[in-house]
Amino acid sequence: MKTNDVKTKSRIMNSLTMKTIRFNMMVLLCLVFLASCTKEEEFVEAVTNEEENTPPPNEEVGNVGELTDTPCDFTLDNVTSNSTVVIDCQMDLEGKTVNLPADVNFEFEGGEIINGTLNFSGGIIDGRLLNYQLTIEGNATLKSTTFFFDPSRWDIVQGETTSEVALSNNKKLEDLINLSKKMGATTFEMDDFDAYFEISKVTSTTSNQNFYPSVEAINVPSDFNLKMSENTHLRAYPNGVERYALLAVRNESNVTISGGNLHGERDKHDYSSGGPHAWGHVLELHGAVGVTVSNVAMSMGAGDGLKIHSLNHNYEANYIPSNDIVVTDCTFDSNRRNNVSITDGYNIIIENSTFLNAGIDTPNSTGVAPRFALDIEAYRTRDSNGEFIFYEKVSDVIIRNNTEEGSVKGGFLVAIGDNVTIENNKVSSGIGYLLATGVKIQNNEITGNGTGNAITGGRSDTETTYNNEISGNVIRGFGTGITLYSKETKIYDNEIINAQNGIFIPNKVNDMEIYNNTITSDLSGSHGVFAHIASADDVTIYNNEIDTDGYGISFVNVNLDTSDANNQVFVRDNNIISDLGVQVSNSQGIIVED
Repeated sequence: MKTNDVKTKSRIMNSLTMKTIRFNMMVLLCLVFLASCTKEEEFVEAVTNEEENTPPPNEEVGNVGELTDTPCDFTLDNVTSNSTVVIDCQMDLEGKTVNLPADVNFEFEGGEIINGTLNFSGGIIDGRLLNYQLTIEGNATLKSTTFFFDPSRWDIVQGETTSEVALSNNKKLEDLINLSKKMGATTFEMDDFDAYFEISKVTSTTSNQNFYPSVEAINVPSDFNLKMSENTHLRAYPNGVERYALLAVRNESNVTISGGNLHGERDKHDYSSGGPHAWGHVLELHGAVGVTVSNVAMSMGAGDGLKIHSLNHNYEANYIPSNDIVVTDCTFDSNRRNNVSITDGYNIIIENSTFLNAGIDTPNSTGVAPRFALDIEAYRTRDSNGEFIFYEKVSDVIIRNNTEEGSVKGGFLVAIGDNVTIENNKVSSGIGYLLATGVKIQNNEITGNGTGNAITGGRSDTETTYNNEISGNVIRGFGTGITLYSKETKIYDNEIINAQNGIFIPNKVNDMEIYNNTITSDLSGSHGVFAHIASADDVTIYNNEIDTDGYGISFVNVNLDTSDANNQVFVRDNNIISDLGVQVSNSQGIIVED
C-alpha cells in the first residue's frame, strides 16, 4: 500500500478508533454509575440529554474558527475512488489542478485546501473547506444543503471602500451564491457581515446604462433560501444613476429571503444629473414567482424599499408577472419615494410589517412623489380611440396586520389596482383607493393628528372605480373620516370619532349605501354626513348613529345640474342627536323620512 493511501485510510481508522474508545468509556461509566446510583433511569436520562445536545454527525456548523497552518504531510496524487480524505492540515495545491477519481469525500477537521483546483467526478465536500483560493470544477456536492457564508474565507471587503472593490464584492457574493446552489445548497446562511456593493456598474473601469437594475443587483436564484441575521448588513454603494437595485429576484421562483438589513444610499446619492432619481430600490422582485420575504429591514432607498413588478408588458407575449408573493414581518423605513411599490403582479400578501417615514425629507435628500407607505400603482394609458392600454396590472392583493407611521402623503393607497383587501392595520397616515375595483378597506384602526382624510374612496373619474367596500374601521382624529367618490360602494359599520366631517361627498356618486356607521364629534361645527356641490343618485343613508356639534346630515348645493334632475338620495331610519339635525340647502332629489 502506498504512503498516501495509508495516511488517508489511517484518518478513517483513527475516526473509527476514537468512536470505539468513546463507546468503551461509556460502558465503563455505565458500570460506575450503576454501582453508585439508586435509579437506572437517572443514568438513561443523562445519556439521552447528552445525545440531544450533540449535533448530527453530518451537520455543518457556522464559522470555521481558527484554522491550522500546519502543512499537510500527504498529497492527493494517489486518492482512490470512494475514499474519504480528512483535512486537518493546510494543503497547498501550488496552483495545480487535481483531477479526482469518482466519489471522493472531503471531510473538514480544522484544515484547508488553497491555491489550486479540485476537479471532481462526483463526490462530497464539506462547505467549510470552500474558499476563494480554491476552485471547484466538475461535479461535486456539498455535505450539507445549508452553506454558511464565512466572510473571512471569501476575500469580500467589509466597511467603507472604493467603487471598484464594492463592484468586486457584488460579483464575488453572487458567484458564491450560484456556486453553492450548483453544489446542492438550498440555503445560504449569513451572520455577522457588513459590506458595500456597487450595483450601478459605473466605475473607472466599467460603464453601463443600468437599463435593467435587477440584472446588476445581487441576484437570488430559484429554489433557494437566502438566510440573514440581524447582524447582516448589505449596503448599496453611493452612485449617481437614476435606477438601481441592491438585491433582486429576477425571473426566478421558489425563493425565500429572510432576516438581514438592506440599506439604500439616498443621503449619499449624486442627484446632480437632474431628474427625480426616484427608482433606486433596495429590494426588487422582477417577474418573481413563489417568493417569501420575511424579517428583512429595508431602508434609505433613493426610490422604494421594495418594488414588485413584471418582466415586459401586460399585452406582450413574453409578459411575466410577479405572482404568489408573501412579505411578512419586515420593516420599511425612510425610503425616499415609497416604502413599497407594487406595479404589476397578483396573489400578493403584505402582512405583519412596520412602515415608517415613507418619503420624508432627510438632512441630505428630499423625498420624491408619491411618498406613500405602500402604493399599488399599475400603469395604463389610452390609445387614440380612448381604449385602455394596460402596460401593467395588479390584482388579488392582501395588506393586513401592519403598522404604519410617519408617511408624508399617506399610508396604504390603491392608485390603480383590483381586488385588494386592506384589513386589520394600524395606520396614522390614511388609507385610500383611486381607480380601483373590488377594494375592501375593513377593520383598520386609523388614528391621525386632526387633519387630512382617514379614508379616500375613489376619485371623480368613475369609469373604472366601482364595487368597493369600506367597513368596520375605527377612525380618530382626522379632518375628514371618509371621503367618497364614484359608484357601487358600501360604507358600513365604521366608527368615526372627532372628525370635522365624518363622511364627506364632494363630487359625483351613485349606487351607494351608507349604513350602520357611528359618527361622534364634539368639534365645533362638525358634521356627520356632509354632501357639498355634489351629484348624488341612488344613494341610501340609513341606520346610522350620529352625534355631532353641527348638522348630523347636511346637503348643500347637491344635484343642481340639469343632468341631475332625476337623481334621488334616500335618508331614513337614522338616529341623529346632533345639535342641528338634518339640513337640505339649495339641493334637489333629497328624500328624508323616518
